[in-house]
Amino acid sequence: SKSPSPRQNMPVRYFIMKSSNLQNIDISQQKGIWSTTSSNEGKLNQAFWESSMVYLIFSVQGSGCFQGFARMSSAIGCEKSQDWGSSGLGGVFKVEWIRKESIPFQFAHHLLNPWNDSKKVQ
Repeated sequence: SKSPSPRQNMPVRYFIMKSSNLQNIDISQQKGIWSTTSSNEGKLNQAFWESSMVYLIFSVQGSGCFQGFARMSSAIGCEKSQDWGSSGLGGVFKVEWIRKESIPFQFAHHLLNPWNDSKKVQ
């Protein structure tokens, strides 16, 4: 019999990842990687180590849609990627895309974020 995962009884975490453009999302979907600002790295790495699963929900700024969601499949490392051409990004980490589809925010208006004054998730 298979032994249970050491993080099996830990919480699942969700993060909205905003991208400045659709090209970054396309690169992520093709290569299975993502990079974020250094200010987000600590929160994501902590969630990765203390949660059973970390889901990232992607949205391009100003698009009015989610572009899909992925599971974080590695911690954030020190290696940087030139794929995004932005010096403001930190280390690269692996993601496994689960759904690649444009979903308008209106389909999620019933979801409220209790950690952001119960504002709509978008």
